Amino acid sequence: MTDQLFTNGKIFTGQSEHHFATAFRIKDGRFTWVGDAAPAGNQRSIDLGGRTVLPGLIDSHTHPAIVVAGGVAVDCFPPAVRSVEDLVTRLTAHPAVGGDANAWILGRGFDDSKFPGQTMPTAADLDRVSTRQPVLVWRCDAHSAVCNTAALTRAGITASTPDPPGARFERDQQGNPTGVLTEMAAVTAVARHIPPPAAGHLRSALVALSDELTARGIVAVCDLLSDRIDDPLAVFRAAAAQGMRTKVNLYPGWNPTAPLPDLLATDREGPVRIAGVKVILDGAYSNRTAWVHDPYPGGCDHGLRLVDDADVRAAAEWARRNRVQLAIHAMGDRALDRIIDLFGADSPWLKGVPSIRIEHATIVSDAYLTRLQGARMSFGIATHSIFFFAEYDGYAHALHPEQENDAYPIARLYHAVAPLALSSDRPATAWSDADDVMVSVQAAVTRRAYNDAPFGADNALTVAQALLLYTGRARKLSPFDDIGCIAPGFDGSFVVLDQDVFTVPVDRIRDVRVSETWIRGVPVFPALDPSGVRSPQGVSS
Repeated sequence: MTDQLFTNGKIFTGQSEHHFATAFRIKDGRFTWVGDAAPAGNQRSIDLGGRTVLPGLIDSHTHPAIVVAGGVAVDCFPPAVRSVEDLVTRLTAHPAVGGDANAWILGRGFDDSKFPGQTMPTAADLDRVSTRQPVLVWRCDAHSAVCNTAALTRAGITASTPDPPGARFERDQQGNPTGVLTEMAAVTAVARHIPPPAAGHLRSALVALSDELTARGIVAVCDLLSDRIDDPLAVFRAAAAQGMRTKVNLYPGWNPTAPLPDLLATDREGPVRIAGVKVILDGAYSNRTAWVHDPYPGGCDHGLRLVDDADVRAAAEWARRNRVQLAIHAMGDRALDRIIDLFGADSPWLKGVPSIRIEHATIVSDAYLTRLQGARMSFGIATHSIFFFAEYDGYAHALHPEQENDAYPIARLYHAVAPLALSSDRPATAWSDADDVMVSVQAAVTRRAYNDAPFGADNALTVAQALLLYTGRARKLSPFDDIGCIAPGFDGSFVVLDQDVFTVPVDRIRDVRVSETWIRGVPVFPALDPSGVRSPQGVSS
């Protein structure tokens, strides 16, 4: 049995905006006492050196399965890639270039809205990387991609190939495919020809990803498309047995043509479990495929609806029958309205967490919040500040000026929706460090983009409010029963920062780093002596 006393900290407990402490105890991996410094008696205490401490952080919407399923996909995120030329150069450095003709050259993360003239790359551009090997690179939203001619040939996509439902193979004036794949069904038509990674690679990649997350202070995640690898529950649990420390809630995608089997009770239990099912109702704002009421500026396009009512209802019935959440990707205001049309009058089926999670919720008006609050159904929202921070150029192109105050109105949501979280959506946004929580916190507090452009200043949060959306409030959104707070009975996971995030200038919040991450009372980043011996900043007494 271990009994550890930690003292002399500035401890944000995650229980409210104003609840701080200076000390806590952890016994057998759980917090047993939290308060002001208590006499240690003969017990050896661990001095936190006055540093700021947070609960272990929760990333409520991210994509570990997509990250590891991509095999060796080179990062093509801004700010490193800002043009088609940069993209071609980055892909040409892929380790598979020049190898076997069956070896795919993969990339992810480019943002054409930051390219000169907002030029979308095409197959002709990627043919400069290789004409012999297939090349595929995902756009930053992960909804669209571009491939070269060899990849189109592998997929059998020609001028006569019909567009998939809810997606497009973009074409030139002669009707020939350009290599631009708009929305997931079009991307999947090409990506399904990529050889799947071996199970051993997936396990090792998940362990490595878990190490990255602990370095960020993230101890729990929700994977909102876990079926991007085969048998994700088995693979993630095998990775946990191999050393993955992160708690994971899995949300496989709903496939109307291959419905999910019903769950066993054990599938919903443990540190890695199935917590829900995901439906993607519409596209993304930054490439103007979110489903909207008013047409996008300068055109008549209303975006794309990707699934029909019957399929959404079928996913909801599966979730109700299996006692898990339904997560619905909805960005456009028309998609958001459709969720309440379909489910607002229904009774919830879960207690303690919302039965339906709304993912992203880009445009939220006061009128919509009134509808949401008046619904019989229990709803929660996973949203973002990293989106407008990283993808400002795309949003400036897609939003009408009068919509800015309703775009990611996080402060308004904070006061209206208790089950609310900020999240990274890694790797589906235009920033290589999207899961750096402090980048999202700074964006939520300053309401400024990567280029310092203002974005809806009236919806700024305080630092404490933003951190609650990664801790105590985030746990209200998903079934993480015992993390997100420093309180008796909770999992003894916490983060020590190298600066006080509550007092640094707000434009330097993103410079704050995690010095230490402890999971269940064990220091896991960096690998420290469990007795508390570490850098001179925190001296044991």
